Formats: sequence, structure tokens, C-alpha cells
Amino acid sequence: MPAPHNTFKHALKNHVLQIGCWLGLADAYAAEISASAGFDWVVVDGEHAPNDLRSITAQLQVIAARACHPVVRVPVGETWILKQVLDAGAQTVLVPMVESAAQAQGLVDAVTYPPHGIRGVGAALARASDFSGIDDYLTTARDQICLLVQVENRAGLNALDDILAVEGVDGVFIGPADLAADMGFLGNANHPDVKATILNAIERIVDAGKAAGILTLDPQLQTQCRDLGATFIATEIDVTLFAKQMRASAADAHAHLDPATHGG
Repeated sequence: MPAPHNTFKHALKNHVLQIGCWLGLADAYAAEISASAGFDWVVVDGEHAPNDLRSITAQLQVIAARACHPVVRVPVGETWILKQVLDAGAQTVLVPMVESAAQAQGLVDAVTYPPHGIRGVGAALARASDFSGIDDYLTTARDQICLLVQVENRAGLNALDDILAVEGVDGVFIGPADLAADMGFLGNANHPDVKATILNAIERIVDAGKAAGILTLDPQLQTQCRDLGATFIATEIDVTLFAKQMRASAADAHAHLDPATHGG
């Protein structure tokens, strides 16, 4: 029996748009709600959310019961953490701050078993192999692993063509917030220069035959990226959505019930 089919990787390969949501609440209950909401994919964020291997695994477990694909963003592109999240059952990984072809190649090696890569062989213990229930996991796993790299600063953009030439990189994700900061527009990812740079990068990624992706809450930029051929677009973040709705609810309640609001 081979490794489970990666529907997300297959969709990207066939240029089928995948709409996603970022998960930063680091909670399996919230992840289950988000995965059942209708998004094609969700990111379990290990870089900027308070996740560890156990909380990531718990979220992978509940998402598995839903028609939604989990992507795990690791905190750094190190072999040890990629090995752990892959063994935990992640089939699609997103790696931040990739700045060179050599770095991208190292990531390809890290998600690939020997003799073609350096991934540690410990699948017998792992959720990824259904705890040794998938007989052919070792020989079929790599075909179902989707490697996404983040290009999010000027160094990465300068090396983008070389990164795109690395075989085994399935997609390139543009990170607007870090890119804006590196370009001198900290906190202003909507600056025209930043948007122009993003759209140029998306176009280059698509022209190279790789999947292009982005996280943006800007509907106009979402549409522009889609029209250029981006195939994995995250349009929402659970943390900001929850915070916004909770603040609005509290304000509405005060406006309705608080005598001071009505001059009482």
C-alpha cells in the first residue's frame, strides 16, 4: 500500500485554484472548525504561532477528518524539524525565508529519503506511515510530499530564477509582510512598490511552471494574483478574524446595553 494521495499537490500540478486560511490560534478545536468551513487548505503555522510538535500533530489529526488539506509551516528550514513534521503526518510543508538555490536544494534533500536525500528513516514509529500500517511508505512517500518555499525578501527575489530551477520544489510562496519590511515599508504591504514586486514575482513563478502562492487579506491583490495564475491563495487568518469579531461583538453589546453609551 502506497503513501496517501496528496490532493493538494495534485491540484497545484493541474492548475486548480486552492483557497486557504492561516491557522495561528494553535488549537485543535479551532483548527477543526476552520478545516470544516469550506477552505481547500489551511496552514498550521509553526513560525509565528505558539505551536510545537505536539500541537501541530493534534491539529493534523483533527484536520484529517475533514475535506481540507493541512500545510505545515515550519519555523526554520532545518532538516531536524522537517523530519519531525513529516513523520507526524504532514505531506505539504512550507519553509520560510528561502534565499538561494543551494538552500532550496537542501530542503529538497531534507524531505527525500536516501539515497537521493537525507531524510531520517524512522517511519516505523510514525503517524505518517500509519504506524507501520503503510507497507510501501518508504518507497512512495516522496511522490506525495509537496515542498513549498517562501521567498520574502530582496535576497530571495534576486535568486528567484535560480530557486525556480531547483527540481523538487513544487511551489513558491511570496510573503508580503516580510517583503514590505525588507523593501523599507515596514507594516505597509499595500504600498504600490510592494504590490508591483509581488505581482512580478507571481508572474515569474507561473512562467517557470511552478505553483505560485500568497497570503493576503486584500481582495484586489487576491484577484490580481489569481489572474496571473497563482494557484494557492490564503485569504484569511483565524487569529485576526476571531479578534475582529470579538471586538465588534463587545462593542455592539456595550452600545446596546451599557447605560453610559445611551447617556443614562
